[in-house]
Amino acid sequence: MKVTHSASGSCDGTDVKLRRPDVISSGMEPDSLESRKQLAKGMAEAIGIEVTLLSKEKVVATMPVDDRTRQPFGLLHGGASAALAETVASLGAYLNVDPSTQAAVGVELNANHVRGKTEGTVTATATPLHRGRTIHVWDIRIEDEAAQLICASRCTLAIVSRRNK
Repeated sequence: MKVTHSASGSCDGTDVKLRRPDVISSGMEPDSLESRKQLAKGMAEAIGIEVTLLSKEKVVATMPVDDRTRQPFGLLHGGASAALAETVASLGAYLNVDPSTQAAVGVELNANHVRGKTEGTVTATATPLHRGRTIHVWDIRIEDEAAQLICASRCTLAIVSRRNK
């Protein structure tokens, strides 16, 4: 996954547009090796997810519709949309907890695929519906370049204590 940073924004939890891969803001330690490693690995990186906005109130990321994310019949794979949805919801929840003592883990993901897509880019926007002490619920809209809804999703995350390593 690529996280990018620009000069606009702040590190106080307000919206931060990201454009440079070596800087992570909005509640994460900007130069934390752990944060950089966490955001730049795994499935998100493999399928080309790029975070463009990262804040406690909203996370936005894009994903290409290409051979990595299409099913055998040429359409955007529902699993790729689900991975994008859970990624943005998880990042949002992470920004709303104390990462030194807590973690946000997905416990339920609902994804309604309402329109097919064969090429281009989709954009996921996650906003919190509920941020409680032990449960977060995030609403995720995945849209195409014309702002047409491709997938409507909801992700529930448990907020758990980190185990000592």
